[in-house]
Amino acid sequence: MADLIELKVPDIGDFDEVEIIEVLVSVGDSVEQNQDIITLESDKAAMEIPASHAGVIKQLKVAVGDKVGEGSVIALVEVSDDSAKVVPAEPKQQATAAPVVEKPAPAAVAEPEPVQVATAVPFAPDSKAGIKSSHASPSVRQFARELGVTLSSVVGTGVKGRISKQDVQNFVKQALSAPVAAPATGSAIPPVPVINFEQFGDITSQELSRIKKISGKHLHACWLNIPHVTQFDEADITELEEFRKENKDMAAKRGVNLTPLVFIIKAVVASLKMFPEFNASLSEDKQSLILKNYYNIGVAVDTPNGLMVPVIKDVDKKGFLELAGELGEISQRAREGTLTAKDLQGGTFSISSLGGIGGGFFTPIINAPEVAILGVGRHKMKPEWNGKEFVPRLMLPLSISYDHRVIDGAAGARFTVMLNQMLSDIRKVLL
Repeated sequence: MADLIELKVPDIGDFDEVEIIEVLVSVGDSVEQNQDIITLESDKAAMEIPASHAGVIKQLKVAVGDKVGEGSVIALVEVSDDSAKVVPAEPKQQATAAPVVEKPAPAAVAEPEPVQVATAVPFAPDSKAGIKSSHASPSVRQFARELGVTLSSVVGTGVKGRISKQDVQNFVKQALSAPVAAPATGSAIPPVPVINFEQFGDITSQELSRIKKISGKHLHACWLNIPHVTQFDEADITELEEFRKENKDMAAKRGVNLTPLVFIIKAVVASLKMFPEFNASLSEDKQSLILKNYYNIGVAVDTPNGLMVPVIKDVDKKGFLELAGELGEISQRAREGTLTAKDLQGGTFSISSLGGIGGGFFTPIINAPEVAILGVGRHKMKPEWNGKEFVPRLMLPLSISYDHRVIDGAAGARFTVMLNQMLSDIRKVLL
């Protein structure tokens, strides 16, 4: 016996209504569970909505251009009794560590590349990302990548400036017929030469994961657009580690793992309260600083598919044990690939901890639109001079990168010293 089940839009984050840019199925199609059925596009990212049940599409309730939100009915699907109890899946995000507007780079080819002609684009910049948004469906983006076309240079003739395949084809025709431009000078970044590595020996080509492709573009943009300064220091966490070990078993009985990172996060928030310019963002016109009165800390998590930065909200309102439980839970979901859009939004400051792997100092890249990030290395026992003799102390490497347009060297040094003091005596966090 078969039943009719409503396929609905699941939780899509902080969006009330999002426009449908593609309908991937038709009436009569058979769909599998978690098969993509529609594509949504907000001002931050595109996302595919998967089917929560397997079956046959009997009726479509939406069309391209419609706006939907959480709970909106997409279609009616005829399912068997066995598949009617399946738990709905989460939407598949095309954005990660931070909101990133996809701007594919021209593909490297052996033949001379066509010159891209600058054209006026009939829509405003993205106020959140600080760069122009290219309105195009995933299939059009893929088509542009195959041709080596940068979508931000293409004029969209569709509704709200949406770019179609015809627009991309017309752009290529125009570029091929245009005169060759003079070589770029000034601040332009010269291209890396294309090399055929097979001439030197055997090679293997391995495609980057989707997360690495998207986050890589974001990190590249952050590195090019933000003048980074990195301050290095070491914090004495001898007493902190003793306190953690004393309470580790008690925390375990409550089902949480009391790691050093929990104390680092709380110490960071206490320091941010004393130096609010580190918990801020530059305005779109770069003329003012937006200070944030909330403390949402992004924690970089190493996953099988690449780096992700889930955000722990309102850290200042949570105790050590509550924070430890939430940190463990959100890190596990990041590794399992079950994070939602809400888990990746709203960060004010990020931490990248390599202590569990090893290494000392490094230069973490600021996660725009934030203005600072903390890198944490692996702690080591070292001889420290106390004024009379050398004594063994547990020292933690700290690397703090900050946006030099917002934070000068003196403020960077003072913040680092304050964080050092908080970690050296964790009781100061409570003051």
